[in-house]
Amino acid sequence: MSHKVMHICLSDGWGGLEMYPARIIPELQRQGWEPHGLALAGSRVAESLAASGIAPLTVASRGRALLQAGRVLAYLKRHGIGVLHCHKSSDLRLGALLATLRPGLKLFFTDHMGVTRPKKDPYHRWAYGRVTRLFAISEATRRRNLAAFPLPAERIRRLYLGIDLAPYVARLTPAAREGLRQALGVAPDQVAIGLPGRLTDGKGHEVWLEGLARLRERAPELAWHGVLIGGLSTREGSDEAYVARLRERVTALGLESDVTFAGYRADLPRLFEALDVVCVPSRNEAFGLTVVEAMAAGKAIVGADSGAIPELLDADCGRLAAPDSADAWAEAMAALGRDAPLRRRLGRAARRRAEALFDVRAHVRALTEEYCQA
Repeated sequence: MSHKVMHICLSDGWGGLEMYPARIIPELQRQGWEPHGLALAGSRVAESLAASGIAPLTVASRGRALLQAGRVLAYLKRHGIGVLHCHKSSDLRLGALLATLRPGLKLFFTDHMGVTRPKKDPYHRWAYGRVTRLFAISEATRRRNLAAFPLPAERIRRLYLGIDLAPYVARLTPAAREGLRQALGVAPDQVAIGLPGRLTDGKGHEVWLEGLARLRERAPELAWHGVLIGGLSTREGSDEAYVARLRERVTALGLESDVTFAGYRADLPRLFEALDVVCVPSRNEAFGLTVVEAMAAGKAIVGADSGAIPELLDADCGRLAAPDSADAWAEAMAALGRDAPLRRRLGRAARRRAEALFDVRAHVRALTEEYCQA
């Protein structure tokens, strides 16, 4: 077969799902594949694909994509593309239609979100019946996939996501690191406790803020500063009403001088260098890409004891806290905040685990083996 694949992501949002195709395109190319993309015109996905070095085919809307199935098929034929890879369940309408109209196309789907209800009605049986392989991004989601999707177990595979580990190696000079910390509102003697990720409901920001308020009571001797890293607008993938609610909560808890809203940052690997502890209190992560990024940066991590996060963190490289317990978060942050040697030991172990399990090179090798063998 020709080593060509089209990634389909007809989303106008911006999160881990939408970032995935552009994230793996450079590695696909290094491993001898010719990637193509289909995205909504003007979307962040289309922009990211272009920035990764490919000119995506675009459509005006998801509905228009179905009407332009003939145009997409002509593109596939012209470029000799035999593999399609969808990333939103709604995109399977188009993917399944293309696979029906052109027998021989291989159709792959990654469930990035973690299915929450059964999908076994006639439409889903038709759409998923065309799927060559469904990728679950964690064991937690695979268990849900097996129960929810009308597919035999052998067509549902667990495939952990991967990242390029190289950018997360520390590179700031001590002076540059201190300058970045100061820009984030962190004083030289403070422990920087960060929470990176989209500012949307379900990511645990409120229990984290409550945990910080209780940390002040539980460990009054500890100097710390909280840093929220994530876009503050819809364009940057966040819920603006939720951001406003978080700001109100910061005020209500008396944390105005203790918490910085850093906004969206393209230099996240460098921001990790400025942090001492990274928190990921998401209640039900299907994977936990932020956890892996923090591991790659060699950070001490506190993750929610729910969803897929316990698969990523073990006791040697991080700590877990109940996602609904501010006291548990305060206790975990206090323990790591007080113990710099423990933070360094956990960080080194986390980096080793990221290298062993979550390198994008291994992820793409496993992915392309499925493309070829399925």
